[in-house]
Order: sequence, then C-alpha cells, then structure tokens
Amino acid sequence: MAKIALITGATAGIGEACAYLFARNGYDLILTGRRQDRLDALAQQLNNDFNVRIAVAAFDVRIKEQVIHHLESLPDDWKNVDVLINNAGLSQGLDPIQKGSYDDWDTMIDTNIKGLLYVSKVVSNWMVNNGFGHIVNLGSIAGKDVYANGNVYCATKAAVDALSKGMRIDLLQHGIKVTAIHPGAVETEFSEVRFKGDKDRAKKVYNGFTPLTAVDVAETIWFVVTRPAHVNINDLLLMPTAQATATLIDRKNN
Repeated sequence: MAKIALITGATAGIGEACAYLFARNGYDLILTGRRQDRLDALAQQLNNDFNVRIAVAAFDVRIKEQVIHHLESLPDDWKNVDVLINNAGLSQGLDPIQKGSYDDWDTMIDTNIKGLLYVSKVVSNWMVNNGFGHIVNLGSIAGKDVYANGNVYCATKAAVDALSKGMRIDLLQHGIKVTAIHPGAVETEFSEVRFKGDKDRAKKVYNGFTPLTAVDVAETIWFVVTRPAHVNINDLLLMPTAQATATLIDRKNN
C-alpha cells in the first residue's frame, strides 16, 4: 500500500512543489487549501502524471470547525497518514508595531499558529492510533531572527519553532517524528500576499540575488522524511547562498 502525505496550503508555492515531488515518488496525497478550483486542477494533473490517489479538501485552516469536519470526514483508509506537512502560512503587512493592522495580526496568528494546531491535533491523533507518522512544520528564518517591522509575523514563526519542539517532546513516546523546516528568502506568492497583491513591490524583495525556490524547500522536506527510521532531523535552517540572516542579503550576485 502506498504511503500517504497530507499537505496544507497545497494550491501554490512550497505546498504545490511538495505535492509534485511526493506524488512522483509514489505517495498518495491529501491536499488542502482554500481554493477548490486549484485543488481540483492539481489533483487531476498529479493523477494523470503519476497515477496516484488524491483526496482534496477545500477549507480555511483558520476555521476550527472546517478543519475538524473536512479531515474527520475522510474515509478511514485515508487516515493512515505517514507524513503531515504543515505548510499553510502567510505574512500580512510590514509595519512597525504601533502602526500594525489588527486584521493583519489576526490573520497571521489564526493561520500560522492556530491553523497549524487545529490540523496537527486531528492528524497527530491518527498517528498515535496508527503507531507511526512524521510531522513537518514550515517555520521561517523570521522565527529565529526578528527584523524591523516583522514583529507579529516573526512572533508567529517563533511560535512554530516552539510548538515543533513541544510536539517532538509530547509525541516522543509514540514514535512520531517531528521536524521544523525554517527557510530564508523563497520566491513564491509569499511577498505578493504580504503586500496584498502589489506585484511590483513583491518582486523587489528578490532583486539582485538568487532566492530559494519552492522546489528547493520541497526537496529538503523530502530528504528529511526519507531518513532511516532511527533518524529524526529536529530543526533545519535553509538559506539562499546570498543570505546570511533575515535581513543580510548580498544583492550583488544574480
């Protein structure tokens, strides 16, 4: 029987790249995201290309009732999840704390922390019952290295860092692996979402250097989950060669 991976935020970026990589390697997939049309198109493409089983569930991870309903409504054979990739996450705004938007704060906290918790609670219980599993949480360099105007986003990713450590401790006795992946600059929809559709401003974030791609991060996740049974990579920081810290980037290199 094929292994199963559940990927949140699968409609674009790192989540979509993970879907292709895991499907290419024979995994059946549970793909979640907010955009039903994108999920359906991705599922059809993966099924055509790799002949793997795909289940899709369109919901917003911020809404607890939707998370529980859609995941628990899956047939029992889909609950034998080997790998959970908690990829859904975002940043909104880039303002000093005194000028921050309450709505932006709520969106980041509800998605990056509470959404991850809602999904993890459901799926970790499946894993405990099954006696196996690996949870991969997508953090960020922002969770390790706070930068100007990053305040609440950095706080949410620091929470992912702490939660990953807590999950590792709590799930240790059940033999469940937990890994946190913390990328630096990755060129995806991330900056466009942060700047609320301002593509010109988003593009400038990656000017003058070669950022990571979604595939780079997906390949790192694949490496982590394919280690031998006795090996767990707890924490992994992944950066472009041109980036040393959250804000120190050599923009002379292209």
